[in-house]
Amino acid sequence: MKTPQAATAAEEAQPKRGERVVKLRPEQTGDGYKSVYSELTRPTLGSRIRTGIRVTGELMITFGLVVLLFAGYEVFGNSAKVENEQDTLATQLDEQWNDPTVAPSAGPTAKAPAAPGKGLVGRLYIPKFDMKWVVVDGVRPQDIRYAPGHYPDTAQPGRIGNFSVAGHRIRKIFWRLDELKTGDVIGVETRNNWYVYKVTASEVVKPNQVEVVAPVPGQPGKKATKAMLTLTTCNPKYNNYERLIVHAELVDSLKRDPTLPDAGKPAEMKA
Repeated sequence: MKTPQAATAAEEAQPKRGERVVKLRPEQTGDGYKSVYSELTRPTLGSRIRTGIRVTGELMITFGLVVLLFAGYEVFGNSAKVENEQDTLATQLDEQWNDPTVAPSAGPTAKAPAAPGKGLVGRLYIPKFDMKWVVVDGVRPQDIRYAPGHYPDTAQPGRIGNFSVAGHRIRKIFWRLDELKTGDVIGVETRNNWYVYKVTASEVVKPNQVEVVAPVPGQPGKKATKAMLTLTTCNPKYNNYERLIVHAELVDSLKRDPTLPDAGKPAEMKA
């Protein structure tokens, strides 16, 4: 039976929560056995919480890195795919334009064909960026995955009205659209003509402000008297809760001549 003094000593010997516990363990040496300290620490509620926070933080960092990698792929990783698809579309467009069995259109009409995603409209140029794209007809997700797309209910290139084109805010498409300034040139090439537009304005709007692609931008229902061009893309970069809009006005047009170098491409459209 333990004496009161022994019981008290035993209680005092019990380590308190969070207190460092030092134990002795024997270790054999050449001179015999010696005592070696072994340190242990009993976990406390605070230490458990800190461990949980650390693990949660590590998981959040890992998840954040995954999200950033995915966003990076969406912005940068698709570049090669866009280039490949654009090369394919360019080949198809040239074949159509050079095929004598495919009669050229009678001329652009006030509106595009009703069915989206059908056919290729032409090429869009932004000399300031030394970039060009084949434009498809349609703005559904599958239409504009790798190319700018023409809003089917808007005017055709060079015609009175508002030739409107949507494109993704990715490196190989409309990534730098916010750098366009008043007076910068935007060019359009069709089978028969070259069209030179100059930027007149840019704005940031909400996604539901569809009046930006009206025949008279911002004034739905008003009759157009000028040939306009509007480019639309997501804003800001890496997000899509706004739309960046660039408006331009037709300043020149001339016939495309396949017998000339670059088919007679206007000097203003050269980078």
